[in-house]
Amino acid sequence: MTIPTITLNDQHTIPQFGLGVFLMPPPETRQLVRTALELGYRHIDTAAIYGNEEGVGRAITESGIPREELFVTTKLWNNRQTDAPAALHESLDKLGLDHVDLYLIHWPTPRYDTYVGAWQSLEQLQAEGLTRSIGVSNFHQEHLARVIAEGSVVPAVNQIEVHPTLPQFELVRFSNDLGIAVEAWSPLGRSADLDAAEVVQIATALARTPAQVILRWHIQRGLIVFPKASSRERLAENIDIFDFELDDAAMLALNGMASGRRVGPDPERFNRH
Repeated sequence: MTIPTITLNDQHTIPQFGLGVFLMPPPETRQLVRTALELGYRHIDTAAIYGNEEGVGRAITESGIPREELFVTTKLWNNRQTDAPAALHESLDKLGLDHVDLYLIHWPTPRYDTYVGAWQSLEQLQAEGLTRSIGVSNFHQEHLARVIAEGSVVPAVNQIEVHPTLPQFELVRFSNDLGIAVEAWSPLGRSADLDAAEVVQIATALARTPAQVILRWHIQRGLIVFPKASSRERLAENIDIFDFELDDAAMLALNGMASGRRVGPDPERFNRH
């Protein structure tokens, strides 16, 4: 199986599909990540706040896969935006790595107005080789505009909530027009989109599962996607999306599910430290 890659604006490449470990219990993370790596996954997305970086690191070490074949992302939590160098070193220690492939500011937390300074710190961490690429997560247009105007590096990635009921067409287009790749978190809408009539109808016609249909929709939109899974069977199901395509009618039907429903916080109001 060949997972497509996307070339970022810094010329590094990222696998378009991977595994997310949000809400994955730390005791289970090691085994699930190991299983994913056995099945061909090479892209793992974690974060300091998830509390499972050590499990990810152990799985990577035990897999025996050469480091250069893996793409590892972690994120700077909100209360560390003024302390990014120490925060990244802590994450690297837990992961057992000397660098990550992508380091993201997790949320803009606009009330505290520290994300621009955090971005400037990430630029320095990239220059020091502690992360190959740098980016942001949950940034809206005004947040992106500020870091670009006040920093010296355009984010390589903007990781945002995207699923059929929140397709984020405008923000995806805005990001892409700036050369920023978009990653989709909660790509299945916390599973709420799986039972939608449009999804079930397409899945039945293609003899695929609803999850495979939605993940394929993301891939064909050019998004980077990394669904969470809690079993070997689901891990195998999720990655098995590269031998079929959705036609124009199916893409339009899924695009038409947009309702503005969020499953996570609104970045304009989320200021948790």
